[in-house]
Amino acid sequence: MRSLLSILTSCLSVVSAASLQARAPTPGTLSQVTNWGTQPTNAGFYIYVPRNLAASPGIIVAIHYCTGSAQAYYNGSPYRTLSEQYGFIVIYPSSPHSGTCWDVSSRQTLSHNGGGDSNTIANMVKWTLSQYSADASKVFVTGSSSGAMMTNVMAAAYPELFQAAIVYSGVPAGCFMSSGGGVNAWNSSCANGQSTATPQKWAQVVFDMDPGYDGPRPKMQIYHGSADYTLSSRNYQETMKQWAGVFGYNYDQPQATTQNDPQSGYTRTVYGPMVQGIYAQNVGHTVPIRGSDDMKFFGFA
Repeated sequence: MRSLLSILTSCLSVVSAASLQARAPTPGTLSQVTNWGTQPTNAGFYIYVPRNLAASPGIIVAIHYCTGSAQAYYNGSPYRTLSEQYGFIVIYPSSPHSGTCWDVSSRQTLSHNGGGDSNTIANMVKWTLSQYSADASKVFVTGSSSGAMMTNVMAAAYPELFQAAIVYSGVPAGCFMSSGGGVNAWNSSCANGQSTATPQKWAQVVFDMDPGYDGPRPKMQIYHGSADYTLSSRNYQETMKQWAGVFGYNYDQPQATTQNDPQSGYTRTVYGPMVQGIYAQNVGHTVPIRGSDDMKFFGFA
């Protein structure tokens, strides 16, 4: 009996160790995290932990586009290479929805701790902060297209988590809101640039996502192309109105406008220390990711 018990105990130990190893992210490899905590939706949690991990690492959440995936954004964006250079961790959420767009339309996702995709992504960040003793003052979010829409939502609904956000070709936070409360609903009026409002009204949409919050908010950088026919370029102006309104800047009187910045054909408009936009002439959907510039904006470089 004692021998059998010893064998069973040994086998259980091996199984337990194997399970832990299967769950543990492997440095230098895109790894899926499972059984990690509260998951209001079935969004996949993928993470890249660099081999050259900083002692108190930062975190970048990199959110993919429609038809994309965590793996596609991992392969198609520069963040894994940059993470080895600067030692930060990259979280790559993966959409659970058909077509792999993100839910940026439901009341759940547009509410702080409301139980939508945004809530699931926020919990990924909290898990990573705890698991790796990461630096809460160096947590950032970025994304392209549908991921850019979700980036705006994350900045609005979870302002306490992020220091800065970079949006590559999205729409204002809450612009895709569904009147019927639909999850992952398409909003043609918003996509076509027909949803317009004053800076104050757009700002109120942000404030309503986390009522009562009066702490610091992430600084925002918004990219959009003038030849974007998927998410109309008019969404650039509406997004700039929104964040200028959130921070109390005068949308009609930007602090500075510079041509051919950061490259030929791009125009940078700065509204204040916390908000700037970059409009890319003759660029379609989406504006290519500018990794080195992202590192400067996030404060790594």
